[in-house]
Amino acid sequence: MTAVEVAVRAHAALGEGPTWDGAADRLIWVDILGSRVHTYDPATGRRTVLATEQHVGAAKPRAGGGLVVNLRDGVGLYPPASSGGSTDSGEPAGTAAPFRWLHREPVPGRRANDAAVAPDGSLWCGTMRYDEAPGGGTLTRIAPDGTVRPILDDVAVSNGTGWSPDGRRVYYVDSPTRRIDVFDLDDARLPCNRRVFVSIEDGFPDGLTVDADGGVWVALWDGGAVRRYTPDGGLDRVVPLPVRRPTACAFGGTGLTDLYITTARTGMSRPHPLSGSLLVVPGAGKGLRQPPFAG
Repeated sequence: MTAVEVAVRAHAALGEGPTWDGAADRLIWVDILGSRVHTYDPATGRRTVLATEQHVGAAKPRAGGGLVVNLRDGVGLYPPASSGGSTDSGEPAGTAAPFRWLHREPVPGRRANDAAVAPDGSLWCGTMRYDEAPGGGTLTRIAPDGTVRPILDDVAVSNGTGWSPDGRRVYYVDSPTRRIDVFDLDDARLPCNRRVFVSIEDGFPDGLTVDADGGVWVALWDGGAVRRYTPDGGLDRVVPLPVRRPTACAFGGTGLTDLYITTARTGMSRPHPLSGSLLVVPGAGKGLRQPPFAG
């Protein structure tokens, strides 16, 4: 496997949520605690930064252009062609992009965390308490029209979510459990039959992605690596990283063969110089096309 490279050298406090935007040929990722949505075009090196008014757990492309964002107080929408930020320099613009709430549900002490778009175009968005109290977080399905369907209401740190290539299973991480769980999906595309997929002792599972062969790649917070597990739960591959706190991973680039990895520097007195940067492993595998949010 090709060595780990630096895609974007940055100092994100809590980089998260890499997502390949196939329509724009760019990677979208966020700095949760910095309240920033970043984009990166690997072909040109062009970067943009959108400043949000609240901590932003995730940002995903919309089918008609623009972004859906998982914010502290709920889920909102940015319209197409609203860059909302500067290019290349990494400094936010002085004016905010147009924005509207799709679903607003503020809860004191709680913020947004990771989110993912399901094969049907809905957004599965997670929350957590700032103090990471058990039971303080949720996982919720937001339909394109804003209809809300609770999925889980008793989690601590809602994190990685991803679907199998055939759309029949969904993988999910509540990080303090040190597990990746897997659910079957019923006829209404809702999860059932929850069970342990893998347990992890050295590090905390964080964000994940599923590849074209059904392999599950997961970033290990405080584990300094990304791991790939086969569909039957066997450890297949380990990608050691120079940073201690990788947060999530996603395939992107031409042919969806490059694995992008977000990282964090929060909570460390002496972070590695690359902590907070966007890393990439060229030619790591073959990813699945990620659907845009249909709203």
